[in-house]
Amino acid sequence: MNTRTLGKTGFKVSEIGLGCWQLGNDFGPVEDKEANAILQTAVDHGISFFDTADVYGGGLSEQRIGQWRRALTTPPIIATKVGRDAALYPDGYSKASLKKSLQASAKRLGVEVIDLAQLHCVPREVLFAGDILTWMEDLKQEGVIKHFGASVEMLDEAKFCCEHPEIASLQILFNVFRQDAVESLFPIAEKNNVGIIVRLPLASGLLSGKMRSDHVFNEHDHRSYNKDGAAFHVGETFNGIPFKKGVALVDSLKNKLPDNQTVLDVSLRWILDQPQVSSIIAGASHSSQVIRNAGVSSLPPLSKETHQLLGDFYREQVRMEIRGGI
Repeated sequence: MNTRTLGKTGFKVSEIGLGCWQLGNDFGPVEDKEANAILQTAVDHGISFFDTADVYGGGLSEQRIGQWRRALTTPPIIATKVGRDAALYPDGYSKASLKKSLQASAKRLGVEVIDLAQLHCVPREVLFAGDILTWMEDLKQEGVIKHFGASVEMLDEAKFCCEHPEIASLQILFNVFRQDAVESLFPIAEKNNVGIIVRLPLASGLLSGKMRSDHVFNEHDHRSYNKDGAAFHVGETFNGIPFKKGVALVDSLKNKLPDNQTVLDVSLRWILDQPQVSSIIAGASHSSQVIRNAGVSSLPPLSKETHQLLGDFYREQVRMEIRGGI
């Protein structure tokens, strides 16, 4: 597994990380045994960066990570997120409330200090007011967290965060079906030494290439209840693209790729071909998915022709289908 530096943290993290949203049972139930197997398989295959949040399963994801990591001699870097808990969202933000929430996360994770705490898609007006970034800076100085970053929905939010001198990382929606950050954000992030963490690299599984338009998701899976943005931002599910349209677009893309390339491999490798990306936090509900994703780190870069094909396909067929803004 290749590693990259995560912005101002200086952490060396695996190119393929593990997104732990599924460990909170938010994609359907994952048993404790399977959750432990996913975590251990990740480490066994060189993954050294794990991302979670306090609201994944109401703290279940953090608890599972914390219980598992106790037995490790060399624990991985663990990032969590703060700001969507009911005590904070949408208008309960204060330095004291952030600190309390982060301390609860640290307890669940079994750590004294959180490696990286990221604001979790806080309301735009809260973010742009700026106070919340100052509070995070204070909490870093107080030793509650080692570093802080932000997970955002929109590129204007990402660019705003990039200008804060202490922001170490940005977690963004980015994949071959959402490419705008390459030109509008990455040059700024590189200039300011802000590491890019990519979430939804496979657009909620669309870009795995395995989905059919008649697939029925578990009722507890956000891909069922949030497919049109009923519970939270529509962009967090299928990249904001209507499900059946997304499947059709993937099927069309398959037919354009060389026979020896899969949509999944191309999708993840395309992200890694962007030098500003520090890590891709690919989620998994089964250990086999972890192994499959981790293997992409060893693949060679895509050809110029494939990059051109993907860029043209996005601009001409995909971008106009995204709901909720970019």
